[in-house]
Amino acid sequence: MEEEKKKSRVLIIGATGRLGNYLTHFSIESGHPTFALIRNSTSSAKLKSLFDAGVTLLKGSLEDEGSLEEAVSKVDVVISAILSKHVLDQKLLIKVIKQAGSIKRFIPAEYGANPDKTQISDLDHGFYSKKCEIKRMIESEGIPYTYICCGLFMRILLPSLVQPGLQSPPIDKVTVFGDGNVKAVFVSDFDVAAFTIKTIDDPRTLNKTLYLRPPGNICSMNDLVELWEGKIEKKLEKTFVTESQLLKKIKETPYPDNMEMVFIYSVFIKGDHTYFDIESSGEVNGTELYPDVKYMTVSEFLDTLL
Repeated sequence: MEEEKKKSRVLIIGATGRLGNYLTHFSIESGHPTFALIRNSTSSAKLKSLFDAGVTLLKGSLEDEGSLEEAVSKVDVVISAILSKHVLDQKLLIKVIKQAGSIKRFIPAEYGANPDKTQISDLDHGFYSKKCEIKRMIESEGIPYTYICCGLFMRILLPSLVQPGLQSPPIDKVTVFGDGNVKAVFVSDFDVAAFTIKTIDDPRTLNKTLYLRPPGNICSMNDLVELWEGKIEKKLEKTFVTESQLLKKIKETPYPDNMEMVFIYSVFIKGDHTYFDIESSGEVNGTELYPDVKYMTVSEFLDTLL
């Protein structure tokens, strides 16, 4: 009981989403008193699911300063799991956290690639610059933080074997971008949530960027094709698309329809997940810090597509 009392109280924003729901699951399982900020429009089924899991439900939204103040006052840690397109909606939350002065750690809706290390600022229509704006705001206000950079969620690009426009992996022909050797990182939402909750009371991750690079989940396109060919016991006909060809296609395709190709360019041409080593004083490798976390491998995920 004494150990449980020391567990940080956690507020999760975006708890009804895929990642947010997993975060509440692991937070409760880990013994953290867990709260969720819930909009009035949330379905009764989702509310019941969270309530039955042991989550304390707090009515409010990121646009309602009063509800944010009340929610933040009840907890030690705030985790945001909102969609990336709403990332700037965290500004009022940051203001409230600063004014409260009692939050021990804020984990914003970062995830994905480290926006400070992407190399496609002229192509992404502000996708990453908005995340950078939130990071700079957190840091300038002196708010304790942990940034989670997990690479790609497995449910993005991997179900089609990185084939734009497809919903399932190819069985005859496959398009390979670049030379096919640039490595990307894939992690499931479920596992990202598990690693994230591990950081909450860990001083090693305070004011750090935590990367996830699980062995077996760092794959090039050539690796993915080889894995898939082994599972379907068939060789695929490869067509290689050069960097210039992909850039031309991106520029010819209107936004937001071109964003899938933009992410492919970022990850499999520029290598934005893996072109750098995790070595600065402000960075840690979550896979090494938490070897006890069991995660789904890329090979296991591909098995689910058969």
